[in-house]
Amino acid sequence: MKTIKGPAVFLAQFLGDEAPFNSLDGLADYMAGKGYKGIQLPTWDPRVIDLAKAAESKTYCDELKGKMKDKGLEITELSTHLQSQLVASHPTYDAMYDGFAPAEVQKNEPARRAWAIQQCKLGAQASKNLGLTTHVGFSGALAWPFLYPWPQRPAGLIETAFKELAARWKPILDTYDECGVDYCYELHPGEDVHDGTTFEMFLEALDGHPRANINYDPSHFVLQALDYVQFIDFYHERIKAFHVKDAEFNPTGKQGVYSAYAGWADRAGRFRSLGDGQVDFKAIFSKLSQYGYDGWAVLEWECCIKDSDQGATEGAPFIQDHIIEVVTRAFDDFASTGADEGFNRKVLGLD
Repeated sequence: MKTIKGPAVFLAQFLGDEAPFNSLDGLADYMAGKGYKGIQLPTWDPRVIDLAKAAESKTYCDELKGKMKDKGLEITELSTHLQSQLVASHPTYDAMYDGFAPAEVQKNEPARRAWAIQQCKLGAQASKNLGLTTHVGFSGALAWPFLYPWPQRPAGLIETAFKELAARWKPILDTYDECGVDYCYELHPGEDVHDGTTFEMFLEALDGHPRANINYDPSHFVLQALDYVQFIDFYHERIKAFHVKDAEFNPTGKQGVYSAYAGWADRAGRFRSLGDGQVDFKAIFSKLSQYGYDGWAVLEWECCIKDSDQGATEGAPFIQDHIIEVVTRAFDDFASTGADEGFNRKVLGLD
């Protein structure tokens, strides 16, 4: 068993136009002051990191790491969540997804996709230069509009979608393999890869690619009414990153999983600040520790009720209190008889 690292925090949800939230230095000082030891960096905002420069310059990366170390922080992972969404996108969402890409590739899906793929590959090189071994993002979605089968889906539609999804991702994952970095997909509604079954389908289409792994986030499983603790039993070997995010699911006689187009505060399933939802984090931290997960526990703050400053303030001690310093000896070592093979045979009555 190994001890989980933390507390850490994903900076994406805290970015803003006012100081200290409009620069990496400001955010880093703010988070260090809250007690965080690690920061996960969104790569789509140049105020946080110049992704292209990080991919080509080890010197730039060393300086960035050094600056964060001086503040008492480590960079845990890079994120390409927004860019990776564009690796595979159904035309239904094209107009909305254009906002994730630069102006020169908007309204041109092939050009936008090529840009997104290159961004993800830059993420592999940048991670390597930063000395990181994990990276987080999404799978994108071609089949999501056809999730609920009415009208009946054409035969083979999902198989075709996952074959194409894997074809787009394999060259990216090969780049991550060359760089010694695991790409950890956040299994998220809205993505084709959103639960255990779809992850298995994706992995099969990728011929079990070793760099296709999981960013475990239980909040998305709560909203799907999925057993998020047993999920760890099934997929612990592929869990290489961990978003600590809370959620609650309170179905009524009027709405359930789909929540009737309600806004976040009025949904049956909604994200909450740590400790305010229903996620059993004691069970999660115990099980991840049991299976030897030694990556970072990274707060992803998303709450429809609580202010982000309060969420950040409460998040660091919440994670710290859940980290288990794993045992280095058995609790009953004091009663050991120090046996050998001959003694064991004697105890069993074999001699």
